[in-house]
This record gives sequence, C-alpha cells and structure tokens, in this order.
Amino acid sequence: MRVEQDFTVGRPPDEVFAYMTDPANLAAWQPSKLSVEPLSDGPPRKGYRVKERTKVGPRRWDQVVEFTEFEPGRALTTHIVEGSMPVDGRWTLEDDGAGGTRAHFVAEGRVSGPMRLLEPLVRLSVNRSFRHY
Repeated sequence: MRVEQDFTVGRPPDEVFAYMTDPANLAAWQPSKLSVEPLSDGPPRKGYRVKERTKVGPRRWDQVVEFTEFEPGRALTTHIVEGSMPVDGRWTLEDDGAGGTRAHFVAEGRVSGPMRLLEPLVRLSVNRSFRHY
C-alpha cells in the first residue's frame, strides 16, 4: 500500500521540522493520534521512539514509532516497529521561495492477512486520515 501527498505550510522548513518532530505537537497536526508518549530520553533525533495511541474510523490501536531518518529542516522518516501495520512514512521539506515550506509525504506499508482483501478501503481510509495532517 502506498499513500502520497504534497502540501505547503506557511512557515520556514526548520520551523516546520521542529514542530513536526516535537512529541507534544504530534496529536495537534495528526488528528488520528489520541496520545503520544516519548519512549526515548532527550530531544528527538535519529533512533528516537514514541508510543502512539491511534484512531482511524472506529478502530483504535497502540504503536511504537521510531525516527529512522532525521535531517532537521530537510527530511524525516518514521518506521512502525510495534503495531498492527508496519508502515514507513517519509516527509521531505524544501523552501518554497516565499518563506514557506513545500512538503512531500509518502507512506508505504505491507497489508497482509485478511486486511489484504480490504486494501482499497484501508488505503482510502489512511489517505483520508493523512490528508488532514
């Protein structure tokens, strides 16, 4: 399964990246997150982990997410290390030339088991959820 989106934020890339990677802000910009708990000490960085409580539609679940790429102001990749669907998400950020940020997002994951039959519905639900980010 693959979901891809582009969007613009009216703030510079460094500010957007700092906001995105602060666990205290995660539920604010990802409405599917009910709560986020840092599992790593110190500031966000490569290898940093958080536990997320997620809700998409009627379904709720917990997952542990690790930052596997961490380039301030440029790129962030996350990997679900514990959870029902192993998904990798990658955000790339670039200056839009007008003081804002052009962001590109790609999420990829393998849908297996009975959920495989429902992949088109899962993709639609995930895409709809991610559109609000």
